[in-house]
Amino acid sequence: MKKAVVLLSGGVDSTTCLAIAKSEGFAAHALSFDYAQRHRAELEAAARAAKTLGAVEHLVLALPLGTIGGSALTAAIAVPKDVAPEAMQARIPVTYVPARNTIFLSFALAWAEVLGAADIFIGVNALDYSGYPDCRPEFIRAYEAMANLALRESVEGRIEIRIHTPLITMTKAQIIKRGLELGVDFAMTHSCYDPDKLGRACGHCDSCILRKKGFAEAGVADPTVYSPAPNLETPDR
Repeated sequence: MKKAVVLLSGGVDSTTCLAIAKSEGFAAHALSFDYAQRHRAELEAAARAAKTLGAVEHLVLALPLGTIGGSALTAAIAVPKDVAPEAMQARIPVTYVPARNTIFLSFALAWAEVLGAADIFIGVNALDYSGYPDCRPEFIRAYEAMANLALRESVEGRIEIRIHTPLITMTKAQIIKRGLELGVDFAMTHSCYDPDKLGRACGHCDSCILRKKGFAEAGVADPTVYSPAPNLETPDR
């Protein structure tokens, strides 16, 4: 089987992406990051997804992005709540983590070279998303071009890196339907940026709103456990 590195956060998109990689015949090596994110429940979800969907292995790397800060996901900055979906792409929100996908892909690229894998899967989406610049097709194309200039294995002609973005032009509803076709149980996933102490979703952040919208438009019951008293004011960390 061909090997692939699959970036796995434990959310709807990355879990579906892992299922797609498996369905296409790849031996999936799942890669997640502990980067001091406030929504650390996603790491438990990623572990569940990797095990359930049959990843060959699941590597979790620690990154000091919390030391850099600059994001509501890694610093004492309030997570925006109750933003209308149509307004999300009008601005780059404070939940943007500086250079996150560039950093994540760089580690995926290094691991791929060690594994002898030419393929990297990432569940970026440019339709139902929060306006992050590193989720756009032009970013992925540029990164792939750079990757093939950077590696010993590619420069010496043994592999050509391909970055797969199977979800990039899909709506959240389409992603959910595709995941269900592949047997994904979305109850094991986690999307919320600001869960409570029990790991329950707030229901009000951008990610929760897009998740709710996706399930509603797909005509599928949302299996998410939401906090009965969501925290609308994010406390200092």
